[in-house]
Amino acid sequence: MTSNDLLDLTGRVALVTGAGQGVGRQIALTLASFGADVVVNDYDETRAESVAAEVRKLGVSSLAAQSDVGDFQRMGEVFDEVKEKWGSVTILVNNAGNRGAGPAPTKQRAFWDQTPSDWEPFIHVNLDGVLNSTRHAMGHMVEAKQGRVITIISDAGRVGEVNGMEVYSGAKAGAAGFTRAMARLGGRFGVTANCVALGATRTPAIEAAIADEEFAKRVLSSYIVRRFGEPDDAANLILFLASDASSWITGQTIPVNGGYSLTM
Repeated sequence: MTSNDLLDLTGRVALVTGAGQGVGRQIALTLASFGADVVVNDYDETRAESVAAEVRKLGVSSLAAQSDVGDFQRMGEVFDEVKEKWGSVTILVNNAGNRGAGPAPTKQRAFWDQTPSDWEPFIHVNLDGVLNSTRHAMGHMVEAKQGRVITIISDAGRVGEVNGMEVYSGAKAGAAGFTRAMARLGGRFGVTANCVALGATRTPAIEAAIADEEFAKRVLSSYIVRRFGEPDDAANLILFLASDASSWITGQTIPVNGGYSLTM
């Protein structure tokens, strides 16, 4: 079997959360370019529709699914709709991650001044969203006796970040622990589950910040490969984890961060 055969996703159905822009968009396009039909989930319907149209231009089917991943019932409806149209979702990419559904808050109070209402937006998407999507996907995958669960946790979930990122870090770390549990649960059904820990990656969410040359220089001083990540860097690893080439890899957290791991 050639490497191209191992990466071939023809006939498989992938659902990518938070796929309306940035890394999620590139993941959707990359999986589609290797033959997967792709459900493009985003809380913004216009963005989801736009990316779904891009996916269809690659010669595969695509469905735009507007929903907040933190809404358990709505995500269940999305999975039911997909199953009725195409069959089981066998690739889930838990990409949605923010300080809540919608634009991220720009300011955070010191942790010792926060209340649970400050924490809820972090937990809603970054942990509850992963639980919701994975819960609905696992039924599809167990029935199909195959599946890939891939969760993006960012380096914050791996090493912990401060300055307003404490609860975000905790939510991402929780998602990583949950994904390892899914690896244990899913193995006997042919389901693997892994995490990808992204470093600073060039997306619309950070473009304004990294336009500041001094800020960008400070950030990159912690990276051995002195550049920001690109959406392709993440999407290429996720393609591998979604494919047959990774069938004996499960329960892992793999950093994609230009060597940041070596400086921590």
